[in-house]
Amino acid sequence: MVRTQTGGGQRQARRRRDSDDVARDVAGLSTVATKTLKQRWLSVFDAGPPPGLGRALLVRMLAYRLQERAFGGLKPATRRFLSACAETADARRLPPTPSSRAATAGTVLVREWHGTSHRVTVLEQGCTWRGKRYRSLSEVARAITGARWSGPRFFALGHAREEPRNGPHEA
Repeated sequence: MVRTQTGGGQRQARRRRDSDDVARDVAGLSTVATKTLKQRWLSVFDAGPPPGLGRALLVRMLAYRLQERAFGGLKPATRRFLSACAETADARRLPPTPSSRAATAGTVLVREWHGTSHRVTVLEQGCTWRGKRYRSLSEVARAITGARWSGPRFFALGHAREEPRNGPHEA
Protein backbone atom coordinates (compact mmCIF):
# COMPACT_ATOMS: atom_id res chain seq x y z
CA MET A 1 0.00 0.00 0.00
CA VAL A 2 1.38 3.38 -1.03
CA ARG A 3 0.54 6.51 0.92
CA THR A 4 0.64 9.97 -0.58
CA GLN A 5 1.25 13.09 1.42
CA THR A 6 -0.83 15.84 -0.04
CA GLY A 7 -1.18 17.99 3.09
CA GLY A 8 2.48 17.95 4.16
CA GLY A 9 3.82 18.80 0.72
CA GLN A 10 1.43 21.72 0.35
CA ARG A 11 2.47 23.12 3.73
CA GLN A 12 6.14 22.96 2.79
CA ALA A 13 5.48 24.67 -0.53
CA ARG A 14 3.47 27.40 1.27
CA ARG A 15 6.30 27.90 3.81
CA ARG A 16 8.81 28.18 0.98
CA ARG A 17 6.58 30.72 -0.77
CA ASP A 18 6.13 32.70 2.47
CA SER A 19 9.87 32.58 3.08
CA ASP A 20 10.56 33.78 -0.46
CA ASP A 21 8.03 36.62 -0.05
CA VAL A 22 9.63 37.76 3.20
CA ALA A 23 13.10 37.57 1.61
CA ARG A 24 11.90 39.74 -1.30
CA ASP A 25 10.27 42.23 1.10
CA VAL A 26 13.43 42.49 3.17
CA ALA A 27 15.70 42.82 0.13
CA GLY A 28 13.42 45.51 -1.30
CA LEU A 29 13.76 47.70 1.79
CA SER A 30 17.25 48.85 0.81
CA THR A 31 16.09 50.15 -2.57
CA VAL A 32 13.06 52.23 -1.58
CA ALA A 33 13.06 55.93 -0.70
CA THR A 34 13.39 56.99 2.93
CA LYS A 35 9.90 58.50 2.82
CA THR A 36 8.52 55.10 1.78
CA LEU A 37 10.47 53.41 4.59
CA LYS A 38 8.89 55.77 7.12
CA GLN A 39 5.42 55.00 5.76
CA ARG A 40 6.18 51.30 5.96
CA TRP A 41 7.40 51.79 9.54
CA LEU A 42 4.09 53.41 10.42
CA SER A 43 2.14 50.45 9.05
CA VAL A 44 4.40 47.87 10.73
CA PHE A 45 4.87 49.48 14.15
CA ASP A 46 1.61 51.48 14.37
CA ALA A 47 3.65 54.61 15.16
CA GLY A 48 6.13 56.83 13.40
CA PRO A 49 9.86 56.11 13.59
CA PRO A 50 11.86 57.84 16.33
CA PRO A 51 13.25 61.21 15.24
CA GLY A 52 16.85 61.12 14.10
CA LEU A 53 16.82 57.41 13.29
CA GLY A 54 19.21 56.90 10.38
CA ARG A 55 18.23 55.16 7.19
CA ALA A 56 20.47 52.11 7.78
CA LEU A 57 18.95 51.44 11.20
CA LEU A 58 15.46 52.08 9.84
CA VAL A 59 16.01 49.37 7.20
CA ARG A 60 17.46 46.90 9.72
CA MET A 61 14.67 47.34 12.24
CA LEU A 62 11.97 47.01 9.58
CA ALA A 63 13.66 43.89 8.21
CA TYR A 64 13.81 42.35 11.67
CA ARG A 65 10.14 43.10 12.37
CA LEU A 66 9.01 41.65 9.03
CA GLN A 67 10.93 38.44 9.70
CA GLU A 68 9.68 38.33 13.28
CA ARG A 69 6.07 38.57 12.11
CA ALA A 70 6.56 35.86 9.49
CA PHE A 71 8.65 33.37 11.45
CA GLY A 72 8.11 34.29 15.10
CA GLY A 73 10.20 36.19 17.60
CA LEU A 74 12.80 35.08 20.07
CA LYS A 75 12.18 31.98 22.12
CA PRO A 76 11.34 32.61 25.79
CA ALA A 77 14.62 30.98 26.86
CA THR A 78 16.57 33.37 24.63
CA ARG A 79 14.66 36.36 26.05
CA ARG A 80 15.49 35.22 29.61
CA PHE A 81 19.15 34.77 28.67
CA LEU A 82 19.37 38.25 27.15
CA SER A 83 17.66 39.79 30.18
CA ALA A 84 20.14 38.07 32.48
CA CYS A 85 23.04 39.36 30.36
CA ALA A 86 21.67 42.91 30.51
CA GLU A 87 21.29 42.75 34.30
CA THR A 88 24.84 41.45 34.68
CA ALA A 89 26.18 44.19 32.41
CA ASP A 90 24.32 46.86 34.43
CA ALA A 91 25.80 45.50 37.65
CA ARG A 92 29.33 45.76 36.21
CA ARG A 93 29.00 49.36 35.07
CA LEU A 94 31.24 51.71 36.93
CA PRO A 95 29.63 54.67 38.62
CA PRO A 96 30.01 57.88 36.62
CA THR A 97 33.10 59.87 37.42
CA PRO A 98 32.58 63.39 38.69
CA SER A 99 33.02 66.02 36.00
CA SER A 100 35.04 68.25 38.29
CA ARG A 101 38.80 67.80 38.19
CA ALA A 102 39.30 69.40 41.60
CA ALA A 103 39.81 67.28 44.71
CA THR A 104 37.87 68.43 47.77
CA ALA A 105 39.47 69.58 51.01
CA GLY A 106 40.67 66.69 53.14
CA THR A 107 41.40 64.40 50.22
CA VAL A 108 44.76 62.63 50.43
CA LEU A 109 46.30 61.95 47.04
CA VAL A 110 48.97 59.30 46.72
CA ARG A 111 51.30 59.15 43.70
CA GLU A 112 54.32 56.97 43.18
CA TRP A 113 57.12 58.64 41.28
CA HIS A 114 60.38 56.82 40.50
CA GLY A 115 59.85 54.30 43.29
CA THR A 116 58.93 56.87 45.96
CA SER A 117 55.39 57.24 47.26
CA HIS A 118 54.22 60.85 47.65
CA ARG A 119 51.21 61.80 49.82
CA VAL A 120 49.55 65.18 49.27
CA THR A 121 46.69 66.50 51.41
CA VAL A 122 44.27 68.86 49.70
CA LEU A 123 43.27 71.92 51.77
CA GLU A 124 40.52 74.51 51.33
CA GLN A 125 43.15 76.71 49.67
CA GLY A 126 46.14 74.82 48.28
CA CYS A 127 47.67 71.60 49.59
CA THR A 128 50.47 70.22 51.75
CA TRP A 129 53.30 67.85 50.87
CA ARG A 130 56.07 66.82 53.25
CA GLY A 131 54.92 69.40 55.79
CA LYS A 132 55.15 72.33 53.36
CA ARG A 133 52.18 74.27 52.02
CA TYR A 134 51.74 74.78 48.25
CA ARG A 135 49.26 76.93 46.33
CA SER A 136 48.35 74.20 43.83
CA LEU A 137 48.80 70.55 42.89
CA SER A 138 50.84 71.71 39.91
CA GLU A 139 53.40 73.28 42.27
CA VAL A 140 53.63 69.96 44.14
CA ALA A 141 54.01 68.03 40.88
CA ARG A 142 56.83 70.37 39.85
CA ALA A 143 58.54 69.96 43.23
CA ILE A 144 58.33 66.17 42.91
CA THR A 145 59.40 65.84 39.27
CA GLY A 146 61.47 68.96 38.60
CA ALA A 147 59.38 69.62 35.48
CA ARG A 148 56.18 71.51 34.70
CA TRP A 149 53.16 69.28 35.11
CA SER A 150 49.43 69.73 35.30
CA GLY A 151 48.80 68.83 38.93
CA PRO A 152 45.40 67.20 38.29
CA ARG A 153 46.93 65.17 35.46
CA PHE A 154 49.94 64.14 37.52
CA PHE A 155 47.66 62.93 40.33
CA ALA A 156 45.25 61.31 37.82
CA LEU A 157 42.24 63.47 38.65
CA GLY A 158 41.18 63.94 35.00
CA HIS A 159 39.57 60.57 34.27
CA ALA A 160 39.17 57.52 36.46
CA ARG A 161 40.76 55.17 33.91
CA GLU A 162 43.54 57.48 32.73
CA GLU A 163 46.97 56.55 34.04
CA PRO A 164 49.42 59.38 34.59
CA ARG A 165 52.44 59.28 32.30
CA ASN A 166 56.05 59.46 33.44
CA GLY A 167 56.97 62.59 31.51
CA PRO A 168 55.62 66.14 31.55
CA HIS A 169 55.27 66.62 27.80
CA GLU A 170 53.84 63.29 26.67
CA ALA A 171 50.51 63.46 24.91
